[in-house]
Amino acid sequence: MQRELIFASTYVMESEKQAEKRPFGAGGTPGGIGIFLLGFAMACAGGWLVTNQVVVTSGFFASGFMVPVINYHMNSFGLSLVPFIIGIAFLFFNGKSVTGWLLTIGGLVIIMAGILFSLHIYFQPTTLFNTLLMLVLLFGGLGLVFRSLKAIPAPPEPENKAS
Repeated sequence: MQRELIFASTYVMESEKQAEKRPFGAGGTPGGIGIFLLGFAMACAGGWLVTNQVVVTSGFFASGFMVPVINYHMNSFGLSLVPFIIGIAFLFFNGKSVTGWLLTIGGLVIIMAGILFSLHIYFQPTTLFNTLLMLVLLFGGLGLVFRSLKAIPAPPEPENKAS
């Protein structure tokens, strides 16, 4: 019994020592923390430069339609509230109503889609060099981040030959 305890504690100690020798980097893989930090900095810089060139404007729910005879622009936002309001009414009556949840979630999706489709997104004019710089920083940085999550093989240890 005593030998088993000594053997078990020796085994545990050896595995902890081996764990301390292994370098841990990004994602718990050995090595790669420097590559991760470089890639993260590049991706942040590239992402900031790209988003700095984008202009977003809104048409205030301009996704309506024109009435042909009187040439009047009708807004369709009010109609998108109907399934949402009916779904809320169902949920107040019965909180477990599947129909109520479907109508509420469907109404929210319609409202969010209406907001998203009313946005106008433009890329400001810039030079080709700046555009290439932004894209290389962004996607090169993302590539380095993903590369750092792979295990980097340890260099082979030199063999000691006793002559």
